[in-house]
Amino acid sequence: MHDREQTPQPPRVNQPMNLQYYIGCLSQSSTVLSSLVQGVAPEQARWKPSSDRWSILEVINHLGDEEQDDFRTRVDYLLHRPGQPLPPIDPPRWAVERKYNERDLSESLERFLNERQNSLRWLENLQDPHWEQSHQLPHGPIRAGDILASWAAHDLLHIRQLIKRHYEYLNRESAPFQTDYAGNW
Repeated sequence: MHDREQTPQPPRVNQPMNLQYYIGCLSQSSTVLSSLVQGVAPEQARWKPSSDRWSILEVINHLGDEEQDDFRTRVDYLLHRPGQPLPPIDPPRWAVERKYNERDLSESLERFLNERQNSLRWLENLQDPHWEQSHQLPHGPIRAGDILASWAAHDLLHIRQLIKRHYEYLNRESAPFQTDYAGNW
C-alpha cells in the first residue's frame, strides 16, 4: 500500500525554536546513519556509482567533518561571537584533500558518532540561545536557527543518499538479475 500525501500544513509563524526537538532529531538520525553503514564491506564502502558521486565512506567522513567544522562551529559563532566572520568551509575539497575514501569505515563512523555526542552535549548546555542572531552571507542573512534546522535536514539528505548508494550497489551486484519486481525507485 502506498502512502497518501497529506495536505501541507501552514508553516509555524513566530513560535520559539524547540531545541529539544532538534536534539532528538540529531540523536535519532545518528542512530539511523550508524545502522546504514555497520557491517558494510570495504569494497562497498568505497564504491561510487560514478566519479562525481560520493561513496558511503565519503559520506560518513563528510558528516564527521561537518559535525566538527561546520554546523556546531557556526551555530556557536552566531550565538556567542556575533559579528565575527564564520570559519570557511569547503566540503568537496575536504573529501579529496582529507582522503575520505581511503579511510577505515569503522573508524570514520566512530569519529562521526563521537563528534555527534559532543554536539548533543553542547546543544543541551546552551543557555537561552538567541536563534534569531544572524550573519550576512553573500546570498543573504542566515540565522542561528536556520543553521540548527539545516543541521537536522542535512542528516536526512545524507540518510537518503546512503539508502540510494545501497540500492545502487544492490542492483550492481544483482546483475544479470533485476529488481523491478520490488517496485519503482
